[in-house]
Amino acid sequence: MGPLQGLKILDLTRVLAGPYCTMILGDLGAEIIKVEAPIKGDDSRHFGPYQNGESAYFMSLNRNKKSITLDLKKPEGKEILKALVKEVDVIIENFRPGTMEKLGLGYEVLKTVNPKIIYAASSGFGHTGPYSQRPAYDGVVQAMGGIMSITGAKDGEPTRVGPSIGDIAAGLFTAIGVLSALNCRNEKGIGQKVDVAMLDCQVAMLENAIARYVVTNEVPKPAGNRHTSIVPFEPFDTQDSKLVVAVGNDSLWLKFCEVCNLNEIALQEAFATNPQRNKHYELLRPIIASKMMEKTTHEWQLLLDKAGVPNGPINYVDQVLEDEQIIAREMIVEVEHPVAGKLKMPGVAIKLSETPGCIQTAAPLLGEHSAVILKTYLNFDDEKIKELIEEGVL
Repeated sequence: MGPLQGLKILDLTRVLAGPYCTMILGDLGAEIIKVEAPIKGDDSRHFGPYQNGESAYFMSLNRNKKSITLDLKKPEGKEILKALVKEVDVIIENFRPGTMEKLGLGYEVLKTVNPKIIYAASSGFGHTGPYSQRPAYDGVVQAMGGIMSITGAKDGEPTRVGPSIGDIAAGLFTAIGVLSALNCRNEKGIGQKVDVAMLDCQVAMLENAIARYVVTNEVPKPAGNRHTSIVPFEPFDTQDSKLVVAVGNDSLWLKFCEVCNLNEIALQEAFATNPQRNKHYELLRPIIASKMMEKTTHEWQLLLDKAGVPNGPINYVDQVLEDEQIIAREMIVEVEHPVAGKLKMPGVAIKLSETPGCIQTAAPLLGEHSAVILKTYLNFDDEKIKELIEEGVL
């Protein structure tokens, strides 16, 4: 029974950014009512891979949710949504800006239905600005937001980050926005609109790239796997694989040199401080690289762990699923789906001591909860629900 127990959310989102946001809120105890189009449902229900005919993509993002089908283009579908808005705390959508307004269901309309409603919108470019009406996907905002321009091999082509961080970041920021708006409502009694743009989130994630540019006037470029400001902070080849070493300060540098038997260079002027190590990177890296080839990754791990020097192997996904730390933290969980059967997926990353989140239910079947939601929230009877199905509203 997580910390958001009692919070009711209407989820009109689909594919990734919005469903990721509502998954987080659902994991933490909110009741998520996922509104989907009849017959087709969320687009991601049609994305592979499939298990027993069910999309693993969809199931991994839509646990802890209830599904109701509703045709929002039909007048009665609109009225049902408005009736549900009166009963919930939050509505979240990730349509292109203007779509909800065309349906007559934009924020200005819905706040008259429920003045305390939190209306959260996640879109490619936001609800204002010259790009507002443009469509966007993850790769587009990674490109436009600068993330691709600093990712990739040194002197190589700009590279898309593997996970869809354009969507994931927007989902995270939208969840933060919803919780912030709810806190404000608890304090002041007012609802409001939360407007999150995928492009904005990519810019917010540029970390020190903007600072480096405005201070040095040098445009950051892909630098491979090394850190642009800290040395040594990158993977090195060992006798059997690769090991990432992260020497984040000068004290760790001394410990690292002690472990690696590099004491003769530890206090040399060219290497004693991080700015100097960064300046003389091309001279230092081959020295460390040669030393790291003397042992296996596991042997180095044991020595560096004992000395307190941060390090880690480059795990492939199959290794992640078997990692003892990840297992101990319940970050790989097995969920039972009524059709697909058992499916492993990431667990709940936010650990709370008194009100922990959890995965209570698998992703819903399309429209699985339509009847129970309409009966519970709107007191519809079986005859009315049957009529709505026949009319194509459900």
